[in-house]
Amino acid sequence: MEVINQTEQLLKHLHLLRERFEIETPPENLKDRDFFQKVKQETSPIYDLIAAWEEAALIAVKTREVTVHPHQVTSTRENMELLLMHSYYKDVRRRRYMEYYKSIQYIFEQLLHDLK
Repeated sequence: MEVINQTEQLLKHLHLLRERFEIETPPENLKDRDFFQKVKQETSPIYDLIAAWEEAALIAVKTREVTVHPHQVTSTRENMELLLMHSYYKDVRRRRYMEYYKSIQYIFEQLLHDLK
């Protein structure tokens, strides 16, 4: 199923983003054009995947294949988008970052559990 594949890919991205947040240092100048271009290039495919995942997940919710609510899917997309930027720019405390991370991970794992 498409939503299973997308969710598994997003889970992998989620783990990689956490590694980036914990290991890499933020840019010295947050307005650095080269850094912005790098971030844009690396995150664009993930943004596209998140949008496609949201559509597929909402269909699964409407057909009652999963026990997740529609607002949880939408919130997860929004949180993943925030986490993406925080992973590069590190403009949030670790505790808040981990709240986003665990929330996203929970919904992804719940979807996978329901669909498998």
